[in-house]
Amino acid sequence: MWKETDNQLYRKFVFNNFIDAFAFMTKVAILAEKANHHPTWKNTWSTVEVWLSTHDAGNTITEKDLELSKAIDAL
Repeated sequence: MWKETDNQLYRKFVFNNFIDAFAFMTKVAILAEKANHHPTWKNTWSTVEVWLSTHDAGNTITEKDLELSKAIDAL
């Protein structure tokens, strides 16, 4: 589940291995590019952490973030 913290949506995803984590990141990258809305994220081996906020709206959560989080969940 996504957590709202510091005016951002945050979620940690844990996969079986680095390849699965990287494949997930690739899918998210495609979604983000299509939406022209890019996450802040971190990858360490099988873990991907994602933060969503809208930078041009003052680094706060907007509908863009909610939509992208739902699209990510649907992967």
